[in-house]
Amino acid sequence: MGHLVLPAVEPTELPVSGGGSFPVRRVYCVGRNYLDHIREMGEADERDPPFFFQKPRDAVVPDGAHVPYPPFTSDFQFEVELVLAIGLQGSDIAVEDAFDHIWGYAVGIDLTRRDRQRDARDMKLPWEAGKSFDASAPCGTISPARDARHFNGCAITLSVNGVEKQRGDIGQMIWSVPEIVAELSKQMELFPGDLIYTGTPAGVGAVGPGDLISAHIDGLPSLTITITPREA
Repeated sequence: MGHLVLPAVEPTELPVSGGGSFPVRRVYCVGRNYLDHIREMGEADERDPPFFFQKPRDAVVPDGAHVPYPPFTSDFQFEVELVLAIGLQGSDIAVEDAFDHIWGYAVGIDLTRRDRQRDARDMKLPWEAGKSFDASAPCGTISPARDARHFNGCAITLSVNGVEKQRGDIGQMIWSVPEIVAELSKQMELFPGDLIYTGTPAGVGAVGPGDLISAHIDGLPSLTITITPREA
């Protein structure tokens, strides 16, 4: 029997404001972290503690990416999110120490096969089919860390073809940035290169081939992607 030869896999890296790159290790996402989104989805108690799911590292694509409309869905949706880039290893991190572990911030989009996510919810199955597919984690250029309290009171928005679809405020998150880091670190040891998508405000919706999606958070570089026809 011959040796198994695996294809070369390039490391996933994101550009950094001012130069350099951020190598991605893992991608974590917080489910249901804005009250208005919980209410529009009608799927959870507003007092539920935060929960987390993962996307594969190679699901990350940068600003300007062309994202093919994925297979296995007829309801492909966007969710704009603040992304945390972890730069310091830690587990069981105290809330008051959480900012020390954040290397930077970016705008992200959690692309979702909503029909597959709802199927999984109804059958009490994991969310991977709805969330963890190719190119499902667009992320903008990372800005080196500042105290995330800078983001309280600032807008988070997403537009499709120039029409605003989502608008919220980072300060509306149920679980704050330091609380998210502390809670996740109880479940997983965090390492440099980890990304944490922190949840989305209301206004999520479907897109199709040809749509231009632009996401913005005040004080961070914008993120723009284009949805292209499904690859043959």
